[in-house]
Formats: sequence, structure tokens, C-alpha cells
Amino acid sequence: MNLLVVGSGGREHALAWASARSALRPRIFALPGNPGTAELGAVLAGDPRDGDTVLAAVRDHAIDLVLVGPETPLVAGLADRLLAAEVAVFGPGAAAARIEGSKIFAKELMTRAGVATAEFRVAADPASAFTTAGEMPLPHVIKADGLAAGKGAIVVRDRAEARAAVEEIMVARRFGAAGDRVLFEEFLDGEEMSVFALAAGERYVLLPPAQDYKRAFDGDRGPNTGGMGSYAPVAGWSERLEARVRAGIVEPTLAALAREGTPYTGLLYCGLMVRDGVARVIEFNCRFGDPETQAVVPVLEGDLLEAIAAAAGGRGSGEPLPPLASSSETAVCVVLASAGYPGAVTAGQPIEGIEMARARPGVVVFHAGTRVEHGRLVTAGGRVLNVVGMGADLAQACERAYAGAAEIRFPGAFLRRDIAWRGMAAARGSRD
Repeated sequence: MNLLVVGSGGREHALAWASARSALRPRIFALPGNPGTAELGAVLAGDPRDGDTVLAAVRDHAIDLVLVGPETPLVAGLADRLLAAEVAVFGPGAAAARIEGSKIFAKELMTRAGVATAEFRVAADPASAFTTAGEMPLPHVIKADGLAAGKGAIVVRDRAEARAAVEEIMVARRFGAAGDRVLFEEFLDGEEMSVFALAAGERYVLLPPAQDYKRAFDGDRGPNTGGMGSYAPVAGWSERLEARVRAGIVEPTLAALAREGTPYTGLLYCGLMVRDGVARVIEFNCRFGDPETQAVVPVLEGDLLEAIAAAAGGRGSGEPLPPLASSSETAVCVVLASAGYPGAVTAGQPIEGIEMARARPGVVVFHAGTRVEHGRLVTAGGRVLNVVGMGADLAQACERAYAGAAEIRFPGAFLRRDIAWRGMAAARGSRD
């Protein structure tokens, strides 16, 4: 099998890493890839958002299956282009990808499907948004409707913050056209969990749940980022909660999409808030999460690529998908970021110590924002590397992740020191 992984981040490196371990023994290509995926196969130049570029790569390298990592190409219709060319692709078409491309579409779909979520209101212009900001019970969340690289949700706790958020999204247009409409949501409290359903229409398998840490600094302080770390599987996940998530969230959502003529093939990311054993949806995404994927794939039992290929190749089939489950291990992913992230960063900083990190037991390093410049590995973005520690329990996985991260150096590097703190607190509580 010739596999093309579309994307360039840590998620795509992790997916290529998992695919390289498949019994299908794929020949791996990545577009545009990164120095990590280059260790596993060939990297191809090009913009993953350009359908013509992707189709040319498919033709030139006899690609059998395309695995799309980022949301932007999917929302723009890359899967539709590939399917029209009779190329197997794992990822939803543009109509189904609206579940991430428009938060308002997702909320309205959940309402029709009877899926539990936060109460919400919609504003389509600044005047009505300012009015809603003055009326919505506090605290609440204000979200740009469209894609905002994971940074378009603002929690507001007073009226001044609410007005400032509307100003930022709709007037200053920080997120461009993504802020043409805004969503006001009831604030939900509890434990956040990311649950991945690998789906082909209404057939699906669940992957181990993960927890993402989006705030930039320790103690869940600072601005939202694309994610500063994650761990899997999540403390508090149980057979009873899984049954509720299957019956109350995953299955009615997939059924609603199929019923409305947009059957879903790809990875349905369910961002949940769980309180007192009850899960409500914060958001849906139309692809693997980043950095949750980096913690999920190392603890996955089963052949991920085999399941992906079965889903992509069996659209409309009734055959069950190959099983996937959680192993007995735990994984913690720590993000090493550039100074200034999630704001402006300086690229081109030399990176050292990756091989020392990888030499430690139970440590895997995934590349995210890196490139090779004049024969030397340097930084090329905000989130630079993902250091994953695997262990028999969460404490060991944390220790290994941070020991690995300590080996890596580049000017301005920073990381959160408390990734998985909620899981560690839950483990301590269970022992008390």
C-alpha cells in the first residue's frame, strides 16, 4: 500500500508513526510532512490546502489511500475532490466537515439529533452580538463560527470581557471571515475529555479517550493555544460513561448526518465536558485532535491503519470495522513551544537533544514545527516538538515525558510543567 499523509504537524507524524507499525506495511508519503515524517518515508513539497497539488501527488506516486490530518483541507472539500477522482480517502466531505467548519451548524445538528450540549444563542452582526453579550448569563463562552486554529473560543466572566470578545471577533476581525457570525454558549464546568470515533457512515469504533491542556501556562492560565499537552486514557472514563457517550452522542450524531444526506467517513472528534457521569458536547471536530493523537496512538491496541483503510475503502459497506482498544499503558504528551506562542514567534532557532530524549526508556518524540535549514534542525513554528512518555501508570508516563523533554534544547523553549495534573489529582484521590 502507498499511503499519503496530508499535513505537517505532530499529529501527522504520530499518524505516520502508527501507520509504519501496521501489518499492511505501507510505503509512506507525507505532504508537506516534516523532518519527523521524513524518517518514515518520503516528504513531498506542496500546500495541503491545494486540491490540485494533492491530486498530482496521488497520480505521481500511485497513492492507494490518503489520510488527511488538518481540518482546513477537509472543510474546503479535499475529500470530495479525491473521491471524484476515485481515490480512497479517510476524511469527511465538505458537507459533513461543516460539523467543525461551522460551530453553529454543529449546534443546530445536535439540537435536531437530541444530543446533549450547552444552551446557545447566535448573532450574525455586531449590533445583535453586543446586545446578546449584555444579556447572556455569566459566565459564558463566545466563539467565532468558523475555523480559528483552535483559538476562537473566549470565556467571559463579566460584561466588559463579553463586549471585548465581540469587539475582537466581529469588529477587529481577529479570525477574519470565521467571525462573520458568533456563537454564545452557556459555560460548562467539569472534566474535559476528547473522544475519537473512527467512523464509516454509522459504523464506528472508539479510540481511547484523551484530555487536552489548551491554556499556555501552568494552572490552566494564559491564552488558549492549539494545545500544550495531553494524556490518554483519561482518568474517570468507565464502561458506564462509554455506553452513555455511544448511545447519547456518537450514534445519534452519525445517524443524523446520514439521515441528512451527508454520511460521515473519517475521524469524528467529540469534545466533551463530563460532570457527575453526564457528558455534554462542547464541540465536534472533523479530524484527529492535536496533541491528543500523540498520546492516543502509543497506547492503542490494534492496527490503526487497517481500521482507517477499512473505513475509507468501505463507504456504504455493512462490514464491521476492525477493533481498536486501549492497551494497559498510559501516555503523556508534553509540547515544547517557541517563546511568544500562541502569539508571534521567531523561527530558525537550532534544536539539540532529540536523540538523547529518544534514547530514554518509554519516550517517543514527534516533530511539529521543525525544518532542516543548512543541514541543521531548527524551529519552524509555535509548537515545535511533542515529547511522549509511556508507562505502566500515569506517574511513570509523566516522569518519562518530562525527563525526555529536559534533554531537548532550543533558544526560548517553554513548556507546561503540569500536563495531566487532573489525572494525577484523580489518582491521588482514589488512593486517599
